[in-house]
Amino acid sequence: MTERHPPRPDPPSDDLKACCAAAYSSDAVALLLGDSYHPGGTALTRRLADGLHLAKGRRVLDVASGRGTTALLLVDTYDVRVDGVDYAPANSALARDAARAAGLAERAVFTTGDAEHLPFPDAVFDAVVCECALCTFPDKTRAAAEFARVLNPGGRLGITDVTALPDRLPPALTGLSARIACVADARPLEEYTEILAAAGLRTVRTERHDQAMTHLIDQVEARLNLLRMTAAQRLTEAGIDLNAATQVLAAARAAIADGTLGYALLIATRTR
Repeated sequence: MTERHPPRPDPPSDDLKACCAAAYSSDAVALLLGDSYHPGGTALTRRLADGLHLAKGRRVLDVASGRGTTALLLVDTYDVRVDGVDYAPANSALARDAARAAGLAERAVFTTGDAEHLPFPDAVFDAVVCECALCTFPDKTRAAAEFARVLNPGGRLGITDVTALPDRLPPALTGLSARIACVADARPLEEYTEILAAAGLRTVRTERHDQAMTHLIDQVEARLNLLRMTAAQRLTEAGIDLNAATQVLAAARAAIADGTLGYALLIATRTR
């Protein structure tokens, strides 16, 4: 018989946030994921933004803004002002550099902060965007309450995120590395809508985009195989376990195929 070991407890929430932030601000992760750190890339970001009814001069908050890709797209395409907030100081600095380089620094402002304690006053944003990040927040209920707090009444929230059936996830998708990969603490789409509803955010639209996640896995696998030949030591020095990454990708692909794992778009409004 194979001996069963109890699952390891998650690290404290602040440690989880710091671990995720460090991973997603590293150059090694940038090598694996490219410019867009979420399934669907900028095409899905545009689809999400179109559901937010953005107009010139509106004020938008991008939660977990990373290196600023989404925020700069919104500013340039929709002529809005965007505040980006990210837990990693390195990401905030890179996003500010990107805004200056694009000549958008006056309308794209980036700061370091915690999604569960947003550094903004009540009811100041017309829209909030959060892409592929809610699934990583240790306290999703608190984060949803913060989204609602900073939104104007009638304002819109746009989320794209990993969905999962937690009780069906294989062991390879439940550890810390899988959590950083936005899988281990993902929830079913229905649970996300319930979390938002409890915060006063009424879901008005949902879409499944599971194929976007499969496409991202294809891209990461291709990059991983190339980097294994050309920059394996660099990845190892950055703390990326190549064998573990391969196992997580294979398990994720199988989980998508059997409906355990997926990706979704969600639009909600703050009730008046």
